[in-house]
Amino acid sequence: MRVAIIDDDDIVRSSLKTILEASGIDVCGLGSNGVDAIEIYRNTRPDILLSDIRMEEMTGIEAATAIIKEFPEAKILFLTTFSDDEYVACALQCNAKGYILKQDFQGIVPALQAVYSGQSVFGGEIIHKIPNIQADVKPEDYEERNITDKEYEIIKLVAEGMSNKEIAANVYLSEGTVRNYLSNILEKLQVRDRTQLVVYYYKNKR
Repeated sequence: MRVAIIDDDDIVRSSLKTILEASGIDVCGLGSNGVDAIEIYRNTRPDILLSDIRMEEMTGIEAATAIIKEFPEAKILFLTTFSDDEYVACALQCNAKGYILKQDFQGIVPALQAVYSGQSVFGGEIIHKIPNIQADVKPEDYEERNITDKEYEIIKLVAEGMSNKEIAANVYLSEGTVRNYLSNILEKLQVRDRTQLVVYYYKNKR
């Protein structure tokens, strides 16, 4: 089994590499953010991408969305310290193969083995959330939040995993203008970051 590890904490990456290699797993790549994740996946095609969620520059959710769009067969397992409903919902929406917590370090290798064999894995603390998350779909009207058509287009591109640079090229705006748009969007929707924005989009698709 070949696994790539994406985490913004150097110590966590090193520890995970040691744990996995001690179990006979080939660690074929290490990265610290979502941009690394996409590049490493394209270059090494690991059997599984083991990724954190909250990272600078590009989150694990954004990277997973982009990777799965390009490689539908990709197997991505999220490993994070956060069990927030919004993150779990987003992991489900982007078709990740699992979501486990770092606190359950003894379950990491079994989870990887399960995903490798074709199963989906959600830790005990996560799985009981899923029915409520899937039922909690209350679409909102973007017009009520004063979201323009251009802003909605940018939200959609963020949800597809595009970087600011890619969005700028797609909508024919400068990167700085896209950043300004995103700041306004986050304020209008009262979400704190790109990950929450992606969750909001999936819950409130037009």
